[in-house]
Amino acid sequence: MLRYTTFLILSLFLTGCGEEGGTVNDAESLAAAIKAAQPGDVIKLANGTYNGLEVIFTGVGTTDAPITLTVEEKGQVFLEGQSFLQMSGEHLKVEGLVFRNGFTPVSEVISFRTGKEDICNNCRVTECVIDNYNPAERFDSDLWVALYGKNNRFDHNLLTGKRNQGVTLAVRLDTEASRENFHQIDHNYFGHRPVLGSNGGESLRIGTSHYCESNSNTLVTSNYFYRCDGEVEIISNKSGQNIYQGNTFFESKGTLTIRHGNEVTIKNNFFFGNGVENTGGIRIINAKQTVVNNYAEGLTGYRFRSALTVMNGVPNSPLNRYVQVTDSEASNNVFIDCDNIQFCVGSDEERSAVPENCKVADNVFVNRKPGKIFSVFDDISGITFTGNLLSPGIEPLQTEGFTTREIELEEAANSVEIPLNTTAGDSVRAGIPAMATPENTGVSWYPRPQEELFFGGGKVIEVQAGTNTLWEAAKNAGTGDIIRLTESGEYLQTKSLDLTHPIIVEAAPGLTEKPVLLFEKTTLFNIENGGGLTLRGVKVDGRECNDRPLNAVVRTSRYSMIRNYKLFIEDCDFVDLNINHSFNVLQVFKNTMADSIVLRNSSFRNITGSVLALDKETDDIGVYNAENVVVENCLFDDIGQAAIVLHRGGSDESTLGPRITVDHCTFDEIGSDKKWNKSGAAIRLHGVQLAQIHNSIFDDSAPFQLHLVVGEPVVMLKNTVFSGGTKLEDNGEPYRTENLLLGAPEPLTKMADGTAIGTKLSE
Repeated sequence: MLRYTTFLILSLFLTGCGEEGGTVNDAESLAAAIKAAQPGDVIKLANGTYNGLEVIFTGVGTTDAPITLTVEEKGQVFLEGQSFLQMSGEHLKVEGLVFRNGFTPVSEVISFRTGKEDICNNCRVTECVIDNYNPAERFDSDLWVALYGKNNRFDHNLLTGKRNQGVTLAVRLDTEASRENFHQIDHNYFGHRPVLGSNGGESLRIGTSHYCESNSNTLVTSNYFYRCDGEVEIISNKSGQNIYQGNTFFESKGTLTIRHGNEVTIKNNFFFGNGVENTGGIRIINAKQTVVNNYAEGLTGYRFRSALTVMNGVPNSPLNRYVQVTDSEASNNVFIDCDNIQFCVGSDEERSAVPENCKVADNVFVNRKPGKIFSVFDDISGITFTGNLLSPGIEPLQTEGFTTREIELEEAANSVEIPLNTTAGDSVRAGIPAMATPENTGVSWYPRPQEELFFGGGKVIEVQAGTNTLWEAAKNAGTGDIIRLTESGEYLQTKSLDLTHPIIVEAAPGLTEKPVLLFEKTTLFNIENGGGLTLRGVKVDGRECNDRPLNAVVRTSRYSMIRNYKLFIEDCDFVDLNINHSFNVLQVFKNTMADSIVLRNSSFRNITGSVLALDKETDDIGVYNAENVVVENCLFDDIGQAAIVLHRGGSDESTLGPRITVDHCTFDEIGSDKKWNKSGAAIRLHGVQLAQIHNSIFDDSAPFQLHLVVGEPVVMLKNTVFSGGTKLEDNGEPYRTENLLLGAPEPLTKMADGTAIGTKLSE
């Protein structure tokens, strides 16, 4: 390995190397001054791994003879540790660098400037890779790529696995020299970006609210966005006169959002949701926007993640809020099997400025299942609807401007379905040649990282009952391995199991009784960064634990986790977690995020704490501990504190989680510990964006509490019984609601069929 610990000025030391090139392979040969560089010179970085390489690349080339930094062999040069690239000058070109196994010690991995006034013009970065190049702290913020200056190009690069806070690629407009820049961002592959659970998870942002009245004039074309789920805005447009065309969004949970800026064009882009939840399309805010000839299929998102969202604005809006939508159009777009098209989204006392002088024309809407896809939340008289076609079964938004008829679809290239004999279909077909695909984006010489293997796919390790036999097996287990407990006896652990990769612990088939897991430490399983756990078919008994408070069966890392985890508990029994107070099944810590927590067909009895205590993000800035929580067919009996606590505070709207479903569950004698149950609830949901409580029973328990404070949360209580009073002094309330509609205390609306719903989206 080549190691560089000094600050490196990358120089074209080999004068006159020109097209023949020259190779450097140590710090000394790279340390000569840039003044030796001449237009047309090429420097090659030798094959190898460079640790802590701080590359400062400056120079002045020409259009026909740029100064080039490249590599000896693409795919064989790696910048690791705390490496970064800064460049400034004219007509510079960088290609072939791979950043991995580390993170930038400065604010940007690749920066098109070396100082506030030292920027790039007419420079290019091509065929570079940034792969999972993240710090250990989830909310240590950085940018992977930052463009400054004018007329720069960033193309055919691979950016994948950004997990910490901060935009993947940003165009910065913080000086006059970087505005009206006419940059080109094209043919890049934006790989999977997991849910951040906070603002700052965009994959691409152009501008900020501070400079949103400036024009950027950036062209974003033919880029591929693969499962970019960081936050609600996959792309956050915050400047004027940008063009987005030919880009493809694959199963990405968010939207291309015109958050700020005017005169933006979005045309001939392709959105494939494939039925994945929360996938979205285009969100329109501000003035003079043009959204034409786009294709959307299988998008399921609602509200800010709808297939097409037209927002309400704030009268006389400050720069960082929502400018009224005016003089804009959405025309000749095709929507196939999309769940929601929504207008005047966000309408409330603040966002009361409805769209004006807008048109929605000649779009085609085809759904194979009948029903309602259009929603309106305020006055739409400022929108003119003309020439829109609907397939049979779709409820028209209104009579004027919508025609229902049979629409024949023809499959074209890249899984696009073209509505025949329609202007929108013809427009979409014309855009297919420029469409981004995995094959024409990114680099060909570096493997596309596969998504994490959470569970399964590994070897089976059989374990007999005894002391620390499970610990020994887990210590030697690899990613996706299955630890199979072969006996119905007791498995006593005197050591906690630290999980740094996902494993499955399950009972062998055919056992007459469930294997019993006992443990003496404060916790049984510790999910560390990169870890995950499935428990299946076992019994967990707390009788051997230390006599101290705050025990837990499973806990997350005490430190920030850069990787999201999953926890599945299926067909398990948890009993007598009562050695001392506040004994939880799951205990989480700050700056940890569960992608999914699923409890199915399990029972939880005689527990002094909570089953799921997901409430450690108390700064109230929109951060939370779990994205999706599913609890199905479970029994909760004699739980001292709230069985489930899920907290998201603040009013930030950049994310649309957390989400929780409780179905066919029984809660009996929940929340009776007056001293330690601070919430006074059986279930406490604070700031949850989707809560579905169906077919469940609450008996002799504290109230079910809701505190809804942000966005347009959906709450559905259906076929749920509250009986037997309560053990707390709350006058026997079955449930309480607070701030249900943005600050107005109001009970849930009881529907005729027994459903209780509280939301601005309900009918």
